[in-house]
Amino acid sequence: MAERDEGQERTEQATERRLEQAREQGQIARSRELANLGLLLSGALGLLAFGPRTVSGLADLMRRAVSLDRTAVDSGPGELLTALGSAAFEALVLVLPLLAVLMVAALISPLALGGWSLSSEAIAFKPERLDPVRGLRRLISLNGLAELAKALAKFLVLGTAAGLILWTEMDRLLALGRQPLAPALAEAAEILGTAFLVLCAALALIAAVDVPYQFWQHRHRLRMSRQELKEEYKETEGKPEVKSRIRNLQREIARRRMMQEVPKADVVVTNPTHYAVALRYAAEAMTAPRVVAKGADLLAERIRTLASEHGVPLVGAPPLARALYHNTRLNQEIPAGLYLAVAQVLAYVFALQRYREQGGQTPAPPADLPIPDELTRPA
Repeated sequence: MAERDEGQERTEQATERRLEQAREQGQIARSRELANLGLLLSGALGLLAFGPRTVSGLADLMRRAVSLDRTAVDSGPGELLTALGSAAFEALVLVLPLLAVLMVAALISPLALGGWSLSSEAIAFKPERLDPVRGLRRLISLNGLAELAKALAKFLVLGTAAGLILWTEMDRLLALGRQPLAPALAEAAEILGTAFLVLCAALALIAAVDVPYQFWQHRHRLRMSRQELKEEYKETEGKPEVKSRIRNLQREIARRRMMQEVPKADVVVTNPTHYAVALRYAAEAMTAPRVVAKGADLLAERIRTLASEHGVPLVGAPPLARALYHNTRLNQEIPAGLYLAVAQVLAYVFALQRYREQGGQTPAPPADLPIPDELTRPA
């Protein structure tokens, strides 16, 4: 059945943010079959490792515990309680290694898929969980049918494995009745551990199918509609109109900073109307002239006006202005291919300053500036 959210199908894969939010809410892919496999395998290995010694020790403890000395009986209930407590402690010590293995497996096995997830929302009381209608829907849903099919397959596989174990171990099981108690119990524990290993192999087949299915089902459940994707994008990246406003403000701030550098420029190269590029050169701090401001059309006009107000020379050199505008960035040095042309412009500007201060022959504006073909831009 198609899941819908406000009339829209959830056809899009869950984003990383959606997956992270689901994890915070305790929604993680889990496989009970994988957890059962880990617990059963740990129990089987524990039985094979500690079973014979544990069973023999428990049998000896039972033999001693049921053998009461008359003096202990005559001494009163306190002596009996002490003996009972001592026997219980010995039994606990005998089974403690096996219990420790099972406890560790019970804690770690469920984490094999999904890892740790501590979420208060997962254990919070939710009234909708008590809704019988929703519960019935879950039972007859696709997920419910899948769980039923998985339970039937699990029963068939494990039942077949158990039948094979009984068939192959029938002689050893029947022979247990002819053996002394302690060896019989030890061998029974060994048979039980081997049987658990065979059941683990059968359960591993089920887990190998269940793990990918649970992972797919988790991702399928968290799929998103296109509207949800848009809302998430707005939340994480911001609304388009807000981002546009921020970009406009950033550009305006950058323009203001740039215009503050125009009065510090040595020269403004113009088109003369379409482009304006302000250059500054400090021999002691720069290896080449640097672009401190540039603009086209209205911004170029503002640069020219501000330069005129502060006495910055304007040099009309259309090819050089176009080359500088299209091949440079703010606060970066000019390309090496424009060194010679810009040097001629700066030489003219410095000569013009000397003329204004000292008089003499009027310098001639630069003409036929050398612009490399790869830096030339059409008018």
